[in-house]
Amino acid sequence: MRSRRASPAAVLVAVAVSLGGCGDSGARRDAAADAAVGLLTAVHDRDGTAACVLLAPSTIAALEQSMNVGCAEAILDENLPEPGTVRRVDVYGQWARVVLDDDTLFLAVFRGGWRVASGCRPLGERPYDCVLQGG
Repeated sequence: MRSRRASPAAVLVAVAVSLGGCGDSGARRDAAADAAVGLLTAVHDRDGTAACVLLAPSTIAALEQSMNVGCAEAILDENLPEPGTVRRVDVYGQWARVVLDDDTLFLAVFRGGWRVASGCRPLGERPYDCVLQGG
């Protein structure tokens, strides 16, 4: 029995159809952007408690472990940029990427909404340098 190979066009159609139900509505993009900017704003305003509400649980755990203090104190010692203009938001199912002026935040959706999993700076052609990241 001969195996059949799908044409590249057929593969693209199949992927587009399968991802159709995972589309990123404007509301989901806006919510992810709000969480990202909210985190940076809270840190800038020195409100560690408000910032930690916007972090993913694994990020909180990693932050507390690495700093050996509670999240509300530890997050204020991270070298995060000031909140900037949102340049782009991409939503991929349960994950989102929010690109700001000087930072890129990666988020995951939880029951309470979008939570920041990592905060990274782009390094041009190289991968990101993530200052804030979950375990």
